Amino acid sequence: MKVGVPRESAAGERRVALVPDVVKRLAGRGVEVVVEPLAGEAALIPDALFEEAGATIGDPWDADVVVKVAPPDSEEIGRLKRGGTLIGFLAPRTQPETLQALAAAGVTAFAMEAIPRISRAQSMDALSSQSNVAGYKAALLGAEHATRFYPMLMTAAGTIPPAKVLVLGAGVAGLQALATARRLGAQTTGYDVRPEVAEQVQSLGARWLDLGIEAAGEGGYARELSESERAQQQQALTDAIKGFDVVITTALVPGRPAPKLVTAEAIEGMKPGSVVVDLAGEAGGNSELTRPGEVVVEHDVTIVSPLNLPATMPEHASQLYARNVQALLELMLDDDANLALDFDDEVIAGACVVKEGEAVQA
Repeated sequence: MKVGVPRESAAGERRVALVPDVVKRLAGRGVEVVVEPLAGEAALIPDALFEEAGATIGDPWDADVVVKVAPPDSEEIGRLKRGGTLIGFLAPRTQPETLQALAAAGVTAFAMEAIPRISRAQSMDALSSQSNVAGYKAALLGAEHATRFYPMLMTAAGTIPPAKVLVLGAGVAGLQALATARRLGAQTTGYDVRPEVAEQVQSLGARWLDLGIEAAGEGGYARELSESERAQQQQALTDAIKGFDVVITTALVPGRPAPKLVTAEAIEGMKPGSVVVDLAGEAGGNSELTRPGEVVVEHDVTIVSPLNLPATMPEHASQLYARNVQALLELMLDDDANLALDFDDEVIAGACVVKEGEAVQA
């Protein structure tokens, strides 16, 4: 089987779908890997390292399986081999036109974000691996933009108390943000509408903010709140947020706009020099004053809404993503390293969004 690794074309995308270490492992199983020239350049991986690992530098688009990071554009879809297979982040819930174009191109496509979140698929969970990167970087952005120290400092000139950091959403990104902020010396607090994650928050040395609202949903995500629940939650959060120096938001509902958890009133009530880092910008943002992709100052509070944070740490983000792809590819191979898609397997079936030219999952 031949696997192709194109150079990512999306603006700001610096990751690459496979790294030399993973190429070497696949080559050891008899898989031929073709990497487009300079595919790893933005991730600081030269072509020579791919070649040393056993890859060929050339045209990846006629491969049996093409692996990407970002969803393909129309030109890239047109270069896919009819009857071939595509693996990558495909945004099946928010970009249905991409699935329609892939179906028209006659390919079979697997979305990394659609992989079932079950125990045996943990090694393929690219959402989690990339959320770890985003959560880590979010804590650093909070420290960078804050006008106050994160750690407590005891100096001859007096003692500076630690910054108070609140993280909204205790998924993978939120937990990593809490852990990183605490390593930097901040006093951390976590909040989520799922009370069952309180123990995870507390295990990281953070306090738990209990607002008395529960919204546990399917697949480890929160369900969408009712109007009355949302109003109650927002008022309680508005009152709580005013006491924090940095607020990091990570709340998402799959396929829907991000819930507005940080109101304009809450931001107006924060101390001047405070920071909001909104990781939900790509879904509209968790803050009412967020401008996705921008850094703005409102009421003397800095609101940071970065897009595609994992791409800002392309080396390690690519390593993690490539291992996720490797695990999925190995599930697709038979003992002779041929592509053998078993659609009775819940992982294969769950991740498939286009099957032999027909969209099977929106």
